[in-house]
Amino acid sequence: MYIAIAGNIGSGKTTLTRMLTERYDATAYLEEVDNPYIGDFYEDMNRWAFNLQIRFLGSRIQQTMDMLSASRERTIFQDRTIYEDAHIFADNLHEMGLMSSRDIETYMKIFRLVTTLIPKPDLLIYLRASVPTLISQIRKRGREYEMNIDEQYLNRLNVKYNNWIDTIYDGPMMVIDKDREDFVDDATVFDRICARIDALNVAK
Repeated sequence: MYIAIAGNIGSGKTTLTRMLTERYDATAYLEEVDNPYIGDFYEDMNRWAFNLQIRFLGSRIQQTMDMLSASRERTIFQDRTIYEDAHIFADNLHEMGLMSSRDIETYMKIFRLVTTLIPKPDLLIYLRASVPTLISQIRKRGREYEMNIDEQYLNRLNVKYNNWIDTIYDGPMMVIDKDREDFVDDATVFDRICARIDALNVAK
């Protein structure tokens, strides 16, 4: 079974992925955090946007290939999906004028090719969070390269995420409102997430 955790920067994807992995004795596939372009990107988005996104895409393709073999044997949880890379981050950078039309077309060509070859998640869990919640979480985890993230940038990503969830993504999903539903401090929220996953196991 393949479960994906989606959400904006600081929404709690990695935390939930780790919690679920422990609960189900499963395999976790975490988002790459040591992308060599990410520090440069936050300093000069226009110069490094395409490099950053291509590196993330390549990492996600490799991760997906690894998942395809692992998923036959056990449950896997993925921290962020290849769909977010394209529909949220790359698309937003293009809209902001930070990726040229030529670059986004090259990027999307690779994305479309890959996504014809991979299965969609059995369940997508989307962590919806307001910008103040995201900022609070980002500061709490203290990654140096994230300290100067612009709030307007996070807001633009939120708009993209909500549009993707509401109008583009067509697979099974569960939405958690992180402003009101804290699965770390409120066990009932985590139990509700697990109940949805358990129901998938029964259905299979």
